[in-house]
Amino acid sequence: MSVEVRNRKRPAQDDGGLKKKRKKVRQDDGDLDTEAGLNLAFARMDGQLLADHIAQKTTRFGTDLSPVELSDLYISANAIKDTTSWEKPRTTENLAEFLEAFTEDPAKLGEASKKKGSPHTIIVTGAGLRAANLVRSVRRFQKKESPVAKLFAKHFKLEEQVDFLKKHRTGIAVGTPQRLIDLIENDALPIGSLKRIVVDASHIDQKKRGIVDMRETTMPLVQLLTRQELKKRYTDPEKPVDLIFY
Repeated sequence: MSVEVRNRKRPAQDDGGLKKKRKKVRQDDGDLDTEAGLNLAFARMDGQLLADHIAQKTTRFGTDLSPVELSDLYISANAIKDTTSWEKPRTTENLAEFLEAFTEDPAKLGEASKKKGSPHTIIVTGAGLRAANLVRSVRRFQKKESPVAKLFAKHFKLEEQVDFLKKHRTGIAVGTPQRLIDLIENDALPIGSLKRIVVDASHIDQKKRGIVDMRETTMPLVQLLTRQELKKRYTDPEKPVDLIFY
């Protein structure tokens, strides 16, 4: 048995690219490796397939949004870095090596901006427990003067994270979508030094759900990724931000 991710039929409208003809992403039951906790389909999605997949999920979960609001949440294929050349499993243990493979100068992953609370890398995942695991997986890039920032709701109050970011330099931040939005909007998480956003897309939980399989994580995720201060930098040659799906 197989499941196809398809476009939902909607009336013709100007939706900023959402009504374009889609490539189909075929996802077989075998793509869900429950033992490894991975949706293997993401490993073979290039930028166009990822853009289509996210757009379809946004349309599915954003039934309360107007066509214009949906178009504002569209992520262009040109904004997404192609990582289909990566051949290893997209597990927690391989994340640090993956970051090195898709960073122009891997040595700089251990650096941090002089501006406090301004990371060069933000890793976005769907839940606090998962975020805690990812923090451990990238600790090789952590230094005493620039710890990995834990920016998720589980066990941490927003005020505590605001205080942490204002007092510490950090190179890498790991967080959940809504908490990251809240910190940006509280002017506690500057993104001027940002070089890349990494979406923890392949991971699935015990119910076989990933970050784009649930409305409560999908909608904040696309709202984060399509913030104007980020969206315009995905294709900016002067000050680019890489959008990467792991």
